[in-house]
Amino acid sequence: MKAVVLAAGEGIRLRPLTFTRPKHLISIASKPFLEYLFDSIKAAEINEVLVVVHYMANRIQQRFGDGSRLGMKLEYVFQEGVRGTGDAAAVAEPYVQGDFLLIYGDLLVTPHVIKQVLDFHKREKPTATMAVTPVEHPERYGIVKLDDSHLIEIVEKPRPGEAPTNLANAGIYVLSTEIFEKIRQTGRSVRGEWEITDSLTLLAQEGRRAFVVQIPSEQWLDVGRPWDLLEASRRILDGMEFKAEGEIEEGARVTGSTVVAEGSRICSGAYVEGPTFIGEGSNIGPNCFIGPYTSIGKEVEIGNDCKIQNCIILDKTRIGPFSSIEDSIVGENCRFGAKTVVANYHPDGTTIKMTVKDEVVDSGRKRLGAVFGDRIDVGTDTLFMPGVKIGYNSRIVSGVVVHQDVPSNTSFPLEQEFEKRKAPK
Repeated sequence: MKAVVLAAGEGIRLRPLTFTRPKHLISIASKPFLEYLFDSIKAAEINEVLVVVHYMANRIQQRFGDGSRLGMKLEYVFQEGVRGTGDAAAVAEPYVQGDFLLIYGDLLVTPHVIKQVLDFHKREKPTATMAVTPVEHPERYGIVKLDDSHLIEIVEKPRPGEAPTNLANAGIYVLSTEIFEKIRQTGRSVRGEWEITDSLTLLAQEGRRAFVVQIPSEQWLDVGRPWDLLEASRRILDGMEFKAEGEIEEGARVTGSTVVAEGSRICSGAYVEGPTFIGEGSNIGPNCFIGPYTSIGKEVEIGNDCKIQNCIILDKTRIGPFSSIEDSIVGENCRFGAKTVVANYHPDGTTIKMTVKDEVVDSGRKRLGAVFGDRIDVGTDTLFMPGVKIGYNSRIVSGVVVHQDVPSNTSFPLEQEFEKRKAPK
């Protein structure tokens, strides 16, 4: 059986990180996010994958090539525009002959989940099998209406209290080639796109055998928003084991399932608490605390006396001494001056909101820092408030409090009001 992975989307909800890369190439533990999905597909004994690409397609193709490095065979097909999951699936028609696995490229799933869906389909032999998972907020998802295990319809983002179940579309399907005819019969959704879920509903309404299989939510994650990336990093790091190929100086302390990659160094007096990943050629300065669930990329420099915890720090970033960054995502080639602080909670204990796709969204998290794009230059003694996003190629002057999002390609004077931090008496 062949897998078809949908990796064409722009990742708008993950901006500013996706202004400069496709979301599928955001790295966690020095490994592109999409590669974790490929690993799970391979572990489920599928070695041939067709990747549907569009946004920055050449970057994905260059990164993975023909798949030989992964022990897989990868092919690519270009989707002409971002026209929905149905249209993305349709471009795969010339490349598949029999039943195939269709899976969204922004999922973090275990091999067990994929095997569970495949085994169910092979056993029951329906026209289509769709994975679902229980969710706490059905109004945020496509929710299935069922008769036993048979799909009746998929209700997109039902109003609170009106959801037929709490089982959400998990973005994992095993489909026969009959689905392509149903895609051709499917009209545009209210978003102006062709959705695979509408095609599945057509199958069900015609009495075809469209089955639903429930997968465990703890083995599935839809990575669509910045805080989802932090949760993905948490799950990935939890699965690692201690490995020290770099230098750990005398007087440094490293605990837990920490990976210290080749060419990296942890200086004397530093304390690294796992699970944590420190990438190739990175340097952790003296007396730093690198807390659990931190993923540090390649050639990153952390100055002395810093506190970094529950963060994703991408390649070639420099963080000045006496800085504190928690629950945050930092892009590539950023420069932070000394005493940079990212606040990660509200004193009143309320959850933190962040602007996502031009809408203010409650993250549901009481601890969440900031999201920084690539190539950001931050002056000394700067404070970022919880939930702000800083666009790529921006410059923040010294000694300010950043309360609001900063657009890309912005330098001082900024187009927002900042409050000068008061110097201590």
